[in-house]
Amino acid sequence: MKIYTKTGDLGETSLLGGERLKKSHVQIESYGTVDELNSWIGLLRDQEMSEEYRAQLIEIQDRLFTIGSLLATSLQGTKMKLPEISNGDIEYLEKNIDEMNEELPEMRSFVLPGGHTTVSYAHIARCVCRRAERLVVAMKEVGFEQQIVLTYLNRLSDYLFVLSRKLTQDLNAPEIPWKPRM
Repeated sequence: MKIYTKTGDLGETSLLGGERLKKSHVQIESYGTVDELNSWIGLLRDQEMSEEYRAQLIEIQDRLFTIGSLLATSLQGTKMKLPEISNGDIEYLEKNIDEMNEELPEMRSFVLPGGHTTVSYAHIARCVCRRAERLVVAMKEVGFEQQIVLTYLNRLSDYLFVLSRKLTQDLNAPEIPWKPRM
């Protein structure tokens, strides 16, 4: 099978279900951003961290492929059987957030992203996750009905923030609080 089809050369692409949309459509932007997020998480996973966090990130990447397929499906549906996101996937994130949070000092202010390359990648992934979340909100405006996708992305951004703090601690990196100038 050839990787190039030439069917997108004029700025359109096909969804699962056969519908064609302009590549600038919010639906294409939403699953493209989830794909970007998945790539950033892959880069994060390649950094210095425990095998436990690597395993969690692999699980998250799997779930992001599922979300991408849901977002890449025509709103009129498809005959293809697709994987689903479940409440258990959200509970998985919450459990890991809670476990990491138990070992962290209480937050008293916002923190500046950075301190170690690994931590910075976690913050970039968090920001891309928030963008994906905003695009899924825009997808609801055109008829996307899967609230669970929005909930998962919201929880994932929380997970990535807590992971950034835990990595800061694990790597003995400085956590610099933001002190607004008043």
